[in-house]
Amino acid sequence: MSVEHSSAAPAARPLTRSDVKTLSLSALGGALEFYDFIIFVFFAAVVGKLFFPAEMPDWLRQLQTFGIFAAGYLARPLGGIVLAHFGDLLGRKRMFTLSIFLMAVPTLCMGLLPTYAQIGIWAPLALLVLRVIQGAAIGGEVPGAWVFVAEHVPARRIGFACSTLTAGLTAGILLGSLTATAINRLFSAEELAAWAWRVPFLLGGVFGLFSVYLRRWLHETPVFAELQLRQSLAVGLPLKAVVREHRPAVLLSMLLTWVLSAGIVVVILMTPTLLQTVHGFAASEALQANSLAIVGLSLGCVLAGLAADRFGPGPTFVVGGLTLLFCSSLFYASLASHRDLLVPLYALAGLSVGTIGAIPMVLVKSFPVAVRFSGVSFSYNLAYAICGGLTPILVSLLLKWSPLGPAWYVGALCLLFILTGIALGRRSAAALAPAG
Repeated sequence: MSVEHSSAAPAARPLTRSDVKTLSLSALGGALEFYDFIIFVFFAAVVGKLFFPAEMPDWLRQLQTFGIFAAGYLARPLGGIVLAHFGDLLGRKRMFTLSIFLMAVPTLCMGLLPTYAQIGIWAPLALLVLRVIQGAAIGGEVPGAWVFVAEHVPARRIGFACSTLTAGLTAGILLGSLTATAINRLFSAEELAAWAWRVPFLLGGVFGLFSVYLRRWLHETPVFAELQLRQSLAVGLPLKAVVREHRPAVLLSMLLTWVLSAGIVVVILMTPTLLQTVHGFAASEALQANSLAIVGLSLGCVLAGLAADRFGPGPTFVVGGLTLLFCSSLFYASLASHRDLLVPLYALAGLSVGTIGAIPMVLVKSFPVAVRFSGVSFSYNLAYAICGGLTPILVSLLLKWSPLGPAWYVGALCLLFILTGIALGRRSAAALAPAG
């Protein structure tokens, strides 16, 4: 499970103005695309009522709505594999731009869909199809973005670059949360159900097209350009080489992606709906608290990336895992008895989730340049399809057993994160030990 495959960029040079421009444009474009992918979850409650029969029990409607949300994750591997394949053979930038276009169109279409009352069973089926297309697009976007920025910066700043990009993606979640908060405050429940729920999806389509324009200003990574110059690109199927030659790296990347998915999907994406349906908070109150949690998440991502560059991923994972375990447990345990502490404890939980910002550095460094996009994409998307896709369903089932179901799930993944950090720390120490 080596993490020593470095980029060809010189490790000693500082970040240049060009690096900062690349990071900024990549993060902004990623934020707008991620808004498109996650806006669905912020309107899961109203979408569930509009796209399923009115007589359906609330718990079943919630389960099926989250099931459609999960379908986006289940579609990620196929999109990720295809986009990564051509990204390793034709270039990072082309696929980086194509993924946004494939996200914008279905988001726009979601805002125009008829409801169950208008076309019956075809409504949820159409929603499912559009969600699958979104999943295929995001499958290439996230790994491609990490690889793209990592190959533009010095090797000693890869943690910072990847965590900054991740913070940009989480800013897309914040944009979705703020949009949902504003719409819930501006419109009544009747207006929301009648037409206002469409507004965030229509905005998402516009955001997506703007992101396509932004990426025209980016350049191909110098690492990939050098491979092209030396004619050292992967021969045949890059994915075949990944599966045959880099299985330990795939396993490590999948385990870390499971941790990442638990933090984002449960604490950030599912919790606003759970605060409303399980704990009785008003939608505006839940979304306002969620917005502050996402601000904490973005800050935490950058701090984790800086720590990984300075101290290494192993110690960062251990400290971050312990912090997330404590803060998330405290937050979920307080919802029943200390409702007045919702905002500060949710913000603290969001900050602790930011420890996942150190994960992309390990994923990127685990694979050699020639198959890096395919290696990261395959591992990340397969794990997200299995773990991220099933997480909403598993947490919904755990909630039938205990209101602390989300805390139990996140806590279990924190332990896995800590153990992985210990293993990475020992491996790094062994590599530094003198021979003999």
